[in-house]
Order: sequence, then C-alpha cells, then structure tokens
Amino acid sequence: MKRKLPAVLLLLALAVIALSGCGKSSSGLLQTIKDRGYITVGTEGTWSPYTYHDDTDELVGFDVEVAKYIADYMGVGVRYTETTWSSIFAALDAGQIDIVANGVSYNEERAEKYDFSTPYNYTQYAVMTLADNDSVNTLADVAGKVSSNDPTSTIGQFAEANGVIFDEVKEAAQAISEVKNGRAEVTFSTTVGFADYFKQHPDEKSLFKVIVVSDPEPDAYIPVLKGNEDLVKVINEALEKARQDGTLSALAMKYFAVDTTKG
Repeated sequence: MKRKLPAVLLLLALAVIALSGCGKSSSGLLQTIKDRGYITVGTEGTWSPYTYHDDTDELVGFDVEVAKYIADYMGVGVRYTETTWSSIFAALDAGQIDIVANGVSYNEERAEKYDFSTPYNYTQYAVMTLADNDSVNTLADVAGKVSSNDPTSTIGQFAEANGVIFDEVKEAAQAISEVKNGRAEVTFSTTVGFADYFKQHPDEKSLFKVIVVSDPEPDAYIPVLKGNEDLVKVINEALEKARQDGTLSALAMKYFAVDTTKG
C-alpha cells in the first residue's frame, strides 16, 4: 500500500515546481540569446542586394549587416540560417531561429503571431516586362498576366491582389529569367531589386522595361515570436541608434546607391 505524502510536504513540492517554472519562463528569449552568446538570424541568402553571397561566397547584404549591427548592440555574436522564403517563418515558429532579417513586411495576419520592430527600410514596388511588350504599361495592365513570383512573399501577395496568374518561382534571378524566356509575362520586385539585377547584368538592361507601381512604403521589419517584448525593445534601441549614428543610411548607400531608410 502506497503511503500518502503529508499535506505540508506536498504543498512545498508544488511551490518548488511553480517557482522553477516561473524562473524558466521569465528568462525569455533575450536572456537565452545572451546566455548562448549569439543570436540566430533567418535569411534567404539569395536576394541581392538584401541578402546574398558575394564573389568569395561570403554572406553579405543590407539585411545581413543590419542583423550584425543588432547583434553587436546586444553584445553577442550572430549566426545566420539560410532558408527559402516559404520556410522562413516555420523556422521562426519552431525556434530554429530567433529573428528574421530579410526585408519582412508587416501585415495583420503576421501580427497575430509575431511582434515587429520599427521599420528600418522603405521601398517601392515595380513591374518588369520585356521592353517590346506594349500590353503592360501600368499596374492595371498586369491583371490576367502570368507573373513569375513567390506567391507566399509580400511582393507576390501584392501581385496577386492585382490579378496576376502565378508562375511560381523562389528566387529573383529565376523570376527574371522566366520573363526573359517567355514563360512569364511580368515579374514584381522592388525598384532596388531590379536596379541591382541590372548592375550585375548591364547587358540585359535593354531587354526589359521597369514600371514603378507604388509610393515609398515601410517594408522591412524584424519579426519576433510574440511574448518576447524585451527582445523587441532591444532591437528597436539598436535600430534607433543605427538611424542616429548614420549607419542605416550608410548601409543603404552601400548596397542601393540611394538612401532608402526614410519614407
């Protein structure tokens, strides 16, 4: 026959369990990062000039350096996890990464699961099509056209809202190739993204025309799983310092040749 635990000892045991549980939850992700000594950042690594590999195969880009600045401000190292855009939030949900630095836009659906930093970059959307395509000259003209984009991305969602039919691709260079080869009629990106493509492929500039289709809008935030307000606060402090000391503007000029950090 099992002996019952005396009531006083039972209450003491429950109190110890409760206190240990509270201690674990109150530490939060910020403290976990500090204890670990580095922050894990999710990024694509294939989206120049935001996040890509240079000629030496080093991961570089505007978002890569913003994340490094945040890590330096926090006093920790940084480790990047490269993944496709369609998998990046799943990695965040699973705790495989702490934050995402990949030109993430804010929307209400995402805000149900994530808290967002203040915006650190602004952009304009544009449509690219072949130079001799007279049927596409305005945003209204893309309705019913085949667009090579990732429908899960913010740009893809913008394209979908304007009535395109998707030729699904995951990478910007592949999207432009689809237009060049006639498998898609248009592709959406940022003005900066297209300008960078032409910087790398100057001989192709005459093949295309780019039509700007939006005003400057904030389009880059750092998302963090809800319940980590202390981490968001520190990220915002780092971003504000980067604004004040000119780092954000300098990074924009370095990668975009124009300051895109102001609306």
